[in-house]
Amino acid sequence: MRSTGFELARCSIKLAQGTVAFRRQVNAFLVEIVICCLYIFLMADRYARNASAVFTLKYHLVWCPKYRRKVLTGQVEVRLRQLLAEVADEKGMTFHAMEIMPDHVHLFVESDPTLCVAEIVNRLKGRSSRVLRQEFPTLRSRLPTLWSRSDYAGTVGHVSQATVKRYIESQKGK
Repeated sequence: MRSTGFELARCSIKLAQGTVAFRRQVNAFLVEIVICCLYIFLMADRYARNASAVFTLKYHLVWCPKYRRKVLTGQVEVRLRQLLAEVADEKGMTFHAMEIMPDHVHLFVESDPTLCVAEIVNRLKGRSSRVLRQEFPTLRSRLPTLWSRSDYAGTVGHVSQATVKRYIESQKGK
């Protein structure tokens, strides 16, 4: 069966129309990819990610020495900052703000979902108590344990990050 010129022209028009439609689909797909990449790039500092989740988990933590004794001064304060930073590095936590008052500690900490708040606080308080009581015998003689059993933990969702940072930074002057 022989094709007429008219049929060939009709087939080439359909092919051209199909090519244009295909190009439009490819262009739309490429635009979507660019938008997704820009979104990920712009939001990279706002959200963290691990193998299975995208998250932003930030907590305001506060705890006190036993009997709220004013023992977190001088070299004890300096060593406490070092110990807390070591634990944070080991566990992949980030401190956004830290203030150590003579009778309590404020932290603004970010972690991933593999660490619950209780574990974060227990690791920070546990290591710091053990090492500080070994290095500073006066802490052993004045207190049965360094830290009280209670603590405060608040998420940053209901209060803005800036408010929590300002509050923690303003504590040093009080």
